[in-house]
Amino acid sequence: MSETQIKSDNPSFVLYGIEDVKLENRPVPEIKDDQCLIAVSKTGICGSDVHYLLHGRIGDFVLEQPMCLGHESSGVVVKVGPDVKDDGRITVGSRVAMEPGVSCRTCTECKSGMYELCPHMAFAATPPTQFGTLCRYYVLPADVLHPIPESVSFEDGAMMEPLSVGVHSVHTLGQLKSDQVVIVFGAGPVGLLCMAVAKALGARRIIAVDIQQERLDFARSYAASDIFLPGPKDPNEKLEDYCARVSDEIRTTLNIPARDHGAVDLAIEASGAPTCIQMGINILKPAGTYVQVGMGRNMNVPLPLFHVINKQLKVLGSFRYGPGDYPLAISLVERGLIDLKPLVTHRFDFESAKEAFEVTKLGRDAAGKGVIKAIIDGPK
Repeated sequence: MSETQIKSDNPSFVLYGIEDVKLENRPVPEIKDDQCLIAVSKTGICGSDVHYLLHGRIGDFVLEQPMCLGHESSGVVVKVGPDVKDDGRITVGSRVAMEPGVSCRTCTECKSGMYELCPHMAFAATPPTQFGTLCRYYVLPADVLHPIPESVSFEDGAMMEPLSVGVHSVHTLGQLKSDQVVIVFGAGPVGLLCMAVAKALGARRIIAVDIQQERLDFARSYAASDIFLPGPKDPNEKLEDYCARVSDEIRTTLNIPARDHGAVDLAIEASGAPTCIQMGINILKPAGTYVQVGMGRNMNVPLPLFHVINKQLKVLGSFRYGPGDYPLAISLVERGLIDLKPLVTHRFDFESAKEAFEVTKLGRDAAGKGVIKAIIDGPK
């Protein structure tokens, strides 16, 4: 077992209940077998972290005991277990992006190459797991640690987690090909990263749809070729009529054909809004692909099944990331095809983690600057 100098404390940002968080010292975790101990360098705040802070649950994942928050992280390996392969891939001192889910490796889903669907997944900062990455030291098996080159910063390394969500949605499931047309509903962090992946993979057009002009303006400066701000729903207009009308307005305004070359090949829904779900299915070309990655407040929503059937659409859900997604995300950044730096709008030291969450929760800081992604340093 190889290791470097390890401190005796493990400061952690722990959620006890709704709006109840504390900075506390937890024991430095022990490692065994193929596990590694990582000193966390940078951690991004995800919407799910804020959701647990505000509600104490996400769907069936309910906070029942104190839980350290954080799962978007990078760091340095400081200790490796006896069963870590001696092939040079992961060693003490390796700079790594931390894939924060550990599957069982033996179930049908794991053996089928879909470990993201493992029913026994232990995922950072997701109940019943008590551990998250907003701490000094975190333990993961070597195979879910992804080396990052010196040209990729630790900040970028932390961003590999949400970027891998975009890779999974656009590349792995959406199977985007060069010269295709993509529409992305929702210009928040995940939507923007989906646009970035589409641009890196050679999409002909990337259309961003959102209800905030500020977000759309950023999307156009970052990765979108076209933007669209839907108008309001008429007071007596039915939901399905509104969605059909806006879909037609998008086509007309942006000169998008309904079929053949130049039509929408892939729709990525990254907002969870019921209207966007309908619009995404409405606007797709025949035999197009729809990927649902956004989660909204109410996921039991009306679906225009006639279009799904009549256009023979491929409708998929996208959950986290799977085999190959992290390596491709790192490669796209390393080669300069995706620039993550414009997305990091706010930075905090570890002792200011509560402030970082407050700013992220409000969506902008005291000076009025909008938040896209806030990054927290590891403990000093």
